[in-house]
Amino acid sequence: MVHTELGTLAGSQWVSGVYCLGNPQVATTRQGKPYLKCLLRDATGEVPGRLWSFDEHRLKDIAATGFVQVEGSAETFKDQVQIRIDTIEACEVSEDQMQDLLPSTDQDVDSMFTDVVGMLQSMEHPAMRALAEAYLGDAELIARFRMAPAAMAMHHAWIGGLLEHTWQLMRIADAVLPLYRGDLNRDLVLMGLFIHDLGKTIELTWEKGFDYTAEGNLVGHIARGAIWLQQKADTLDPPLPGEAMRVLQNIVLSHHGEAEYGALKPPSTPEAVFISMLDNLDAKTQMALTSVQSGTAMVGDFTDRIWGLWNNRLYRPRPLDEGVEESAMDASGELFG
Repeated sequence: MVHTELGTLAGSQWVSGVYCLGNPQVATTRQGKPYLKCLLRDATGEVPGRLWSFDEHRLKDIAATGFVQVEGSAETFKDQVQIRIDTIEACEVSEDQMQDLLPSTDQDVDSMFTDVVGMLQSMEHPAMRALAEAYLGDAELIARFRMAPAAMAMHHAWIGGLLEHTWQLMRIADAVLPLYRGDLNRDLVLMGLFIHDLGKTIELTWEKGFDYTAEGNLVGHIARGAIWLQQKADTLDPPLPGEAMRVLQNIVLSHHGEAEYGALKPPSTPEAVFISMLDNLDAKTQMALTSVQSGTAMVGDFTDRIWGLWNNRLYRPRPLDEGVEESAMDASGELFG
């Protein structure tokens, strides 16, 4: 079956294939006519799609499976390639096809998970290690933790993205914590980073493309994470000491930093502040890297505007790379023999 890869798409190219359907919605033209706007994804990239003549009553049928068969053509609009859709129909896909349609981490999942477990097992307080084991012993939760994306689209939006985000954060923390002379509690930081986004394992679904579940829409990963923490802590004997439970709950409830970004409480301990800032650092940095490195078809030196990065357009060229590569060749003697 013909499948046009989205990551290498260029203007005026014919497009045909099965794609993951994202955020389908009916919009209205300036003339008041309904049209379909959506995102089309495969493992190589993501491109906006538009069907300019559309019966809005078809939306439910088109979105039924999360995957669509599309025929159309690429066109450039405001320095971004999009797909002008001629035909679009919902379709079923096999598990093998799904691997080609959903982006996945390029890191080794087993290796990342082993690192995360090792860092948790290195915590000093026995009650904190016991709490970690309560989570790690939940086979269904851990299976989803290894597979889940970290977000729908903003950062680490790929299979294994949640594990990769957590792994990266815990490694950053372990590298930075010594700079604070032991004033930040390492156990609280590592455990807080491990559990801060675990609710995303049931907030998001990836079986029919990336989407929010009913749980995600009604409860959300922050509240679910706090509920799970209480449930896991209640199984411990002896229990967590002192105020450790409430401090960990504050970390989960506050890791988005501000209420306008979803935080249910402000960060109220040094560890909670540290975790919130690290989380924002890794999310935004990965968002920026994905945007400028993506095979998603952009033309020109700037990306499209990125809402999560101050609605800014990022500059894509890397001005020092060419000089570094040439210098390396000169130094090796390969360039001039």
